[in-house]
Amino acid sequence: MDWNMAIERNHGALKRIVAALVAMAGLDADPHPKVLASPEPVEGQPRRTLTRRLHRAILRLLRPAESAVRRLIIVAARGVTLPPPRPRKARPASIFLRKPGGTGIYLPPGVRLSVLPAREAGRSALPLLDPLRRSFRRRYQAQTSIPRISFPGVTAPSPITPRLPPAPDDRLDATRLALRLRALGAALDDLPGQAKRFARWEARRRIKRTRRSWPLRPGRTPGQRPANRRRHEVFEVLGDLHWLAFEVLEHRDTS
Repeated sequence: MDWNMAIERNHGALKRIVAALVAMAGLDADPHPKVLASPEPVEGQPRRTLTRRLHRAILRLLRPAESAVRRLIIVAARGVTLPPPRPRKARPASIFLRKPGGTGIYLPPGVRLSVLPAREAGRSALPLLDPLRRSFRRRYQAQTSIPRISFPGVTAPSPITPRLPPAPDDRLDATRLALRLRALGAALDDLPGQAKRFARWEARRRIKRTRRSWPLRPGRTPGQRPANRRRHEVFEVLGDLHWLAFEVLEHRDTS
């Protein structure tokens, strides 16, 4: 099998899909996914929002696109080799960990909070591992009215206000959606760097320094749909890349 051709073909298809999602969200006039407008609201301007219908439509394609890019990174890391990780150094003591009621944040002695660099706004990276299924799902009963608060004998009970069901034209915050699109576009633009990133995770996994031993989620692929409901190119790309990634991972485990 020509692995380079398979990587280039799926890489180009995913870049077209991400560019279409960016255009759907209206994040930037430039269709190239590398250049995304800042998802953070500008001072004096309202926060970026999308209608519920458009927000859900983008999410239905964004989830399988993220899964496909994760599998593309696994395939691209097929020929990457790295030296073994360096041995861990002894971690110095920190008053933030030992102090009763501490936050649990590790801070070396002598480092002040005022000199720590602030995290860049909107900076995020695509997770390399599939999110695992929850062991249980908490079911919530749909509320039909808005809670009312009153003091018996002091205030008169307010009338019951019915809670309106979600409407397709409701405005939803699109900040998190923009960050995920930015991380997806950055991963596609730096595929060799993401492949080295996965190779480093593989090196840590071999010496038992990771909590998970398999990057893919058992069962159905995240974001994938049954064959009779696949009406977009992203589902076909995800199916092909899932098979390729599974072949790469099995070959590594048996080598």
